[in-house]
Amino acid sequence: MSSFFIKKKVISAAPNKGDLKRKSNADDGKGRSKKFSKRMDEEISSDSENESTDPNRKQQENEDDEIEETPQEKKLRLAKLYLEQLREEGKLQRLIAKELIAPDPAEIRLMRGHKLPVTCLVITPDEKYIFSASKDCSIIKWEVESGKKVQKIAGGRKGTEARHVGHTTHILCMAISSDGKYLASGDMNKLIMIWDPTTCKHLYKLKGHRDAVSGLAFRRGTHTLYSASHDRSIKVWSVDENAYVETLFGHQDMITGLDCLSRERCVTAGGRDRTVRVWKIAEESQLVFHGHEGSIDCIQLINEEHMVTGGDDGSISVWTVNKKKPVSTVKQAHGSHGNTGLEQPYWVSSVAALHNSDIVASGSHNSAVQLWKCGQGFRGLEPLFSVPMTGFVNSLKFSNSGKFLVAGVGQEHRLGRWWRIKEARNGIYIIPLKRQVTAGSFGTSF
Repeated sequence: MSSFFIKKKVISAAPNKGDLKRKSNADDGKGRSKKFSKRMDEEISSDSENESTDPNRKQQENEDDEIEETPQEKKLRLAKLYLEQLREEGKLQRLIAKELIAPDPAEIRLMRGHKLPVTCLVITPDEKYIFSASKDCSIIKWEVESGKKVQKIAGGRKGTEARHVGHTTHILCMAISSDGKYLASGDMNKLIMIWDPTTCKHLYKLKGHRDAVSGLAFRRGTHTLYSASHDRSIKVWSVDENAYVETLFGHQDMITGLDCLSRERCVTAGGRDRTVRVWKIAEESQLVFHGHEGSIDCIQLINEEHMVTGGDDGSISVWTVNKKKPVSTVKQAHGSHGNTGLEQPYWVSSVAALHNSDIVASGSHNSAVQLWKCGQGFRGLEPLFSVPMTGFVNSLKFSNSGKFLVAGVGQEHRLGRWWRIKEARNGIYIIPLKRQVTAGSFGTSF
């Protein structure tokens, strides 16, 4: 294990302000801590016990006024923490697909500002803004409510890297930290740029990859950044410290996508090596999965245990980390094209998942974004409805609340120029997601 992880674990184990305050008030050291732990345990085990008449206990309770709570309050707090833990681990699933209503095409908004195809996008955690990036090397910040362009980070010409602040070649991927403090973008020129999402100010560059940066993701609740590249490697960075941590190897072809949630692990799609891999960072190990018949071009985690992928074989697959083969696959998910006898499936160019739910979405260039319902135990994918959309759907993202889905669209595929759809518009589409509330569903709103 590298020294970085040792340091990180020490930092993460540091007490918070409340802990320090309690320590400073403790007059009797370890004995006091044991008494406090015992009292808290007793509160959890029973909510009807009589108050202690021990004067020493009363004095201790007075000293701990700042952390006092009734047994009922403690039970409620622990229950909330338990539910949140279940959500993070993907064991509590929001079954809302059956309640989704196909959006009215008139309610779908198009925001245009890029000169070339949109390749990737992210939504801020508060859902107020969207960042989109393009083959024109620019990044645009949009306001969701008004649809207005807030700010544009212009792209530069090739050869101006030394003096231009920003990207000078196609941007392939972006990520935003879960607290909204950092925005990361990766390009064909092997560079990762770190930005302040509020001001769009450039903070610094991360260098180290030997080919295009194709995937970025922040670990939730941290400023640890994972990056994937066409050089077949994954790198780990500490953005707070502007520091490189380590490199992971294993893929046999260029990596086309990457994602992670809260655990110290990430998942990647290996393009034409036809593998999906789960990287356990702390254990310095990886799990290898097989299932697609062609290049795996996109990947997204549904929860900590399941993920969805799409590829140029036209199929969408759902996986669990406990099986080396997909638990569900839909072939020709977006249909096929070509002359009779020479039909080819439409490539799946993007996938998205509403975290901890039974809803996923996929995009291609067959003039539609498709929404799917995951079956029980994620065995089976059922089509819900499609949303008309002309062009290559190069990126899809659900808002955290599930109130809307955003599609990044272009006249060309994000990774090449195999086809060109002239009638398509380069931009982002905001698709509202409404649902009918029915009895028995988990929660009454997104």
